[in-house]
Amino acid sequence: MRTLVDGVKKFQSEVFAAKKDLFQRLALGQHPRALFITCSDSRIDPSLLTQTNPGELFILRNAGNIVPGYGSQIGGTTATIEYAIGILDVKNVIVCGHTDCAVMKGVLDPSQAKGLPSLKEWLLQAEAVRQIIKDNYADMKGDELLIRTIQENVRVQLTHLQTHPLIASRLRREAITLHGWVYSIPTGQVWAYDEHLEQFVSLAEVPIKEPVSFPKRRK
Repeated sequence: MRTLVDGVKKFQSEVFAAKKDLFQRLALGQHPRALFITCSDSRIDPSLLTQTNPGELFILRNAGNIVPGYGSQIGGTTATIEYAIGILDVKNVIVCGHTDCAVMKGVLDPSQAKGLPSLKEWLLQAEAVRQIIKDNYADMKGDELLIRTIQENVRVQLTHLQTHPLIASRLRREAITLHGWVYSIPTGQVWAYDEHLEQFVSLAEVPIKEPVSFPKRRK
């Protein structure tokens, strides 16, 4: 705990002082570039990964970067997505998985959630992932299987996002874009899902698609 307290003191005396103008602007409101949905894993730092400043990412974290399909579970994740799109008018949504994800290990081996009823129920939101892996990757094992599970989980969550009414509506008008990433902890590499190739490739190889801008409707 001492390390954390010392960190706050350093932030206040050094970082905040150096970026005082930025924080004064942020005090007036936020206009994030993207909704960044990722895992709660302590090894993932979205702002560090994307080299963004405070105010640029609206971050949603949970175990396994899971997005419940709309109506299947109303809670913090659903409310956060709704706020980001409906109030902040975020135009890019990124679902970012990562290597060595313990939650995806739990999808492959549900016994790991034994004695953890809330986690066991949460993993039901990734049941489609488990079935996809079972039916399509029975010949894989070990790290190769885990990586494939992590990738398929990102794809499934992108599908779940499309069931959310605000996102579905904006997708129809091409006013929002969805992105699927997987971050490699040991190498720093990021793979992105290419919907045309239907596979993950290096982020640098995926064309950047910008959403169409529409004038805000009058209330």
